[in-house]
Amino acid sequence: MIKYMIQGGTPLKGSVNISGAKNAAVAILPATLLVDGVCHLDNVPDISDVRLLLNILSDMGAKIRRLSPNSLEIDCTRVRNIIAPIELVRRFRASYYLIGAELGRFGSAKVALPGGCNFSDRPIDQHLKAFRAMGAEVELQNGYVIANGHLTGGHIFPDMVSVGATINTVIAAALAEGTTIIENCAKEPHVVDLANFLNSMGARISGAGTDTIKVRGVRSLHGGSYTIIPDQIEAGTYMAAAAATGGDVVIRNIIPRHLECITAKLREMGVKITEFDDSLRVQRTVPLRPTKVKTLPYPGFPTDMQPLLCVCMALAKGGSLITEGIYDTRFRYTAELNRMGANIQVDTKIAVINGVDTLHGCSVKAFDLRAGAAMVVAGLVAGDTTVVEDVHYVERGYEDIVGKLQGLGATIKRIETPDGQKVQHVG
Repeated sequence: MIKYMIQGGTPLKGSVNISGAKNAAVAILPATLLVDGVCHLDNVPDISDVRLLLNILSDMGAKIRRLSPNSLEIDCTRVRNIIAPIELVRRFRASYYLIGAELGRFGSAKVALPGGCNFSDRPIDQHLKAFRAMGAEVELQNGYVIANGHLTGGHIFPDMVSVGATINTVIAAALAEGTTIIENCAKEPHVVDLANFLNSMGARISGAGTDTIKVRGVRSLHGGSYTIIPDQIEAGTYMAAAAATGGDVVIRNIIPRHLECITAKLREMGVKITEFDDSLRVQRTVPLRPTKVKTLPYPGFPTDMQPLLCVCMALAKGGSLITEGIYDTRFRYTAELNRMGANIQVDTKIAVINGVDTLHGCSVKAFDLRAGAAMVVAGLVAGDTTVVEDVHYVERGYEDIVGKLQGLGATIKRIETPDGQKVQHVG
């Protein structure tokens, strides 16, 4: 049992370095299964989802050498096509990329249905549709996806824009025979990063970042070096934390272009943001103004950022509105914010937020990764003590969040207790 105890009310000040992108890393690591040689990866975030994937790859026979906390060598030349332990696969969502990677490498895959954050019903039917279009026979059996077949190029048009399905299809198609054309593609930065990684290893992928991606299958991929992009959502989280606390924070190791929609929305709310080549400075000296936002696929406002922006809206002078345009249910966390004194009403995919002067500390739960980060930011604002429970969700995607916040002047502690033993609740 891991919890965070936060004494809030102090504006964040200083600078913070952003880690590698979680969503890119959890796609690139399974893709190393396709590579005949050594992959040297830099800027790999040291988070629990990455550690789980490394355990799975190691069990399959990959040779993994950690050169530094964020630098790895992975050699999958001699991997075996084994069934990944179900208890590992079900602990994170990106385990479904193993299906595409194993199909591409071995022509068969048996992978348990994925786990991860439970904030919406997120089926993987678009992934399976793509594999079938490439010639695989796919069935669901006793909680597993079982896929077999020699993959050949196909023309794939998903029924909806799906980041996961786009990535999984690209991975599977990299070694397929012939050319695969994928339309209605997701355009997120981590989709582009995966394509860039595979291309650096000898793949022939074009169009990543547009509606249509073309993958010309190659016989093999060779080893090489690659640096993972910075994490867009981690950067946005610290931007929101600086804004919510009335702080002054320099956020380093970023790609400002990836943050444009977040930057624009915070500027609407009265936050001063100064951009540099690979960093930006976030300052808030005036009361936050209310705003409206609708989450959309990239380059629209990211759904992963809406819980963080909601904390800022909860402190704005007036009424704000969030329309969730991606998932049907992603507002469970608002009940926890209301327990801290926020004034939020939710109707299905719309949240109406009436700003309050301040939040007060109490015991709250992290229901998923980004909702947990929002609880942490709310705790930083609250004028007394907040205990955030179930923070294993947070540590799926944030490297050393406690240490980074402490470096910005926050009073936050990570508390580990045996299962069943409770930290005294507050509030």
